[in-house]
Amino acid sequence: MRIRNKTRALFLAVAACGSAATIQSAERRAARVVVEQDAGGFTITQRVRVNADVRADYETAVRMLEEARYEPGIALLLKVTEREPALTAAHIDLGIAYARTGDLDHAEASLLKALELNPQHPVAYNELGLVQRRQGQFAASRASYEAALAQFADFHFAHRNLAILCDLYLGDSACALEHYDAYSRIVPDDAEVATWIADLRNRKSRKETP
Repeated sequence: MRIRNKTRALFLAVAACGSAATIQSAERRAARVVVEQDAGGFTITQRVRVNADVRADYETAVRMLEEARYEPGIALLLKVTEREPALTAAHIDLGIAYARTGDLDHAEASLLKALELNPQHPVAYNELGLVQRRQGQFAASRASYEAALAQFADFHFAHRNLAILCDLYLGDSACALEHYDAYSRIVPDDAEVATWIADLRNRKSRKETP
């Protein structure tokens, strides 16, 4: 998965390792997730061994989701996860797709499954935080964003989402300002967030003025 600082990647990609026709059950453990950063963003890679049919179905499902064809995309991802239950990216994509359709319970379950497989996956934590915020689980949402940042401190979307949560839902201006500023250091040309920071500083100043 390639995540750039200026754009939001919605769906994940799998870097396949080999093309084995079959996979023994002992090999179905989730592969380690590797995060690599450069000036343009960061890449999350999970190298897994899948057969050609599963990979084709997964790629087709991702294209469906990118085209907002959520119902057939979800159905195909379910087929993929049945055949390859340790494929973390497919569970995360299911969570994102379910959230897009408003099915927050299934979204949460899919993301929790992804984290069961890979408990250090920052994207899964970030997407879970978004779902939990929409469910009104604000404390859990904050914990999920913080967990994402504990795995990858420069995850700009997690900073942005945590700042919004603290600002609009928790009323924690110190937390909001901390994470808006952190996001802005990583994505300095986001004018919208710069406006939010100025507004928050003004509101904070008015509250502090006797």
